[in-house]
Amino acid sequence: MTITFGLDPVRAEVNALIERMRAGEVIDSMQERKSVDLKEEAGRRGRDGAIKAGDPENEQAAQKLAAEAACMANTPGGGALIVGVGDDGTLIGADLDAEWLRQRIYQVTQRLLTVDVSEVDVCGTRLLVVISPYAVEPVRINNRITWRVNDGCVEVDGATWHARRMQTLKYDWSGDASSIPSSAVRPQALAVARDFLLASGDAGAEDLAQASDSQLLRRLNVVTEAGFLTHGGALAFVGRDTPSLDYIHREYAGGDSTARVRRPDRSLLEELSEVFLTMDAHNTIRHVQSGLIVRQVRDIPVLAAREAVVNGVAHREWGLPSPTVVEHVGRTLRVTSPGGFYGGVNESNIITHPSQSRNPALTQLLADLRVAEREGIGVDRMVREMIRVGHQPPAIREISGPFVRTSLVGDALDEGWMAWLSGIVPAEDSSDVSSLLLLRHLVTTGWVDEEAAVPIIQLPVEETRGAILKLTHARVNGSPLLQQVDGVPAGTPSAWRLGPGALDDLLAKDRVAGHHRELPSRSAIARSYAEARGRISSTELGSLVGATGTNVGSILKALSNDGVLVPSNPTGRGRGFYYRWVATSPAVDER
Repeated sequence: MTITFGLDPVRAEVNALIERMRAGEVIDSMQERKSVDLKEEAGRRGRDGAIKAGDPENEQAAQKLAAEAACMANTPGGGALIVGVGDDGTLIGADLDAEWLRQRIYQVTQRLLTVDVSEVDVCGTRLLVVISPYAVEPVRINNRITWRVNDGCVEVDGATWHARRMQTLKYDWSGDASSIPSSAVRPQALAVARDFLLASGDAGAEDLAQASDSQLLRRLNVVTEAGFLTHGGALAFVGRDTPSLDYIHREYAGGDSTARVRRPDRSLLEELSEVFLTMDAHNTIRHVQSGLIVRQVRDIPVLAAREAVVNGVAHREWGLPSPTVVEHVGRTLRVTSPGGFYGGVNESNIITHPSQSRNPALTQLLADLRVAEREGIGVDRMVREMIRVGHQPPAIREISGPFVRTSLVGDALDEGWMAWLSGIVPAEDSSDVSSLLLLRHLVTTGWVDEEAAVPIIQLPVEETRGAILKLTHARVNGSPLLQQVDGVPAGTPSAWRLGPGALDDLLAKDRVAGHHRELPSRSAIARSYAEARGRISSTELGSLVGATGTNVGSILKALSNDGVLVPSNPTGRGRGFYYRWVATSPAVDER
């Protein structure tokens, strides 16, 4: 079945103009609309008016089209460019490479504008259609904001643009009405929805699963009063012509695929269900013994894997036709979704930034169906599940396109770490995301302070300080989890290391599991500490590594000989003597 998601005025206008062109009608600049503009590629028309051959990577044309696309994006409702048509309606054709143009517009607009560029054929002439979605923040070209007034672009000040934007902030594409009647819902999608609800074990979800089809849809808020599905509802329960997900499994990089899920004409819920089942079937189960209990643990934690996939469909740009791609290679899961980061989220704040979605209604629908976390679809679940079994945290980055790529790398399970975490009291510190991130950093780096911890747990320094202090009250096997570093100058932030008993307990758990843990060397600890804090003394290093100051002096001298540290005084001894990191300003307090 062909699915058209409701009334999209811009695409409808473009389609209407294209059909008129195909019918032989001349569409010139006099027939341009506020939301659609006709353009030819800059640099192709000679002084005599003759059209020259084009270039797939015509930078002059890309710069001009980026400015026009930005103007459309700044206009309420967005707009489109039909590229390859002269002002007089002549079908000149477009030679620009569509993917190259899309990426250049993204780059020229300082990564603020993701357009959809598609090729169309009109009477044997190749044209490009560039769709600009309505911008979340003003897209500036040469530090100017323009938007469409009638059939032209005019400059507007930032205050006026934001005032207009405030009027439309509550618009949500996925919550708007589509043209799909509720009778078009696929029975298979309803069955999958009920399966998700029942599998959650939640009493409220089970009650919802027992509702009639019509009541289920209405209680999920995907049906309008007129009986039409919302866009999010149509996507979830009916689907679209092209696949929403493309899952591929390989045993190793470069190997042949052993499983593929790429289904057109199915609902998003059906696609999710099949991807989850196929992903689980290729996610090896390991048996981990803890005392008398044997646990089953997957190479990639199931909750983390599912959150990665669901995030890839909930927050993506649905205006682009490409699917969310799920690559499952060995013990690595990589999810790539169309569209860049959204709403102020970036790589440095994604764990703690308030949830932002391009598609709030769709996101809420997935949460209500218990496909993901009930409270919302959070990255912290992925981080927690990965670290608890000893894996590195998820890598979530914006890549060229733009796309958002989430990578979950399932290294060998760290059984010693898992056993050690299970002995931490209070138990919440072994499941709290900030605590887990701090403990992982302490094991791999050897120390932490509030400034070093800020980018790790992505919290303000005041909250970071509280997260560290919380761990100072925790214990493992009767020993304090953290120990304060001695010798830190008065008036500077405290530094912390794992308590000696806590570290010994971790290494003991490693021995039982037959695992050798690579801890940072004394030299590496000294170097990282001095670089971050600007200085280090033998007292501090001795406290950091559990040795006396006299036994670590040679390490600091070696770093000084390497040019990394410089002594605080020429004699290299005396009360209060320390080494200064070479990059530290001479104005640093030398106490």
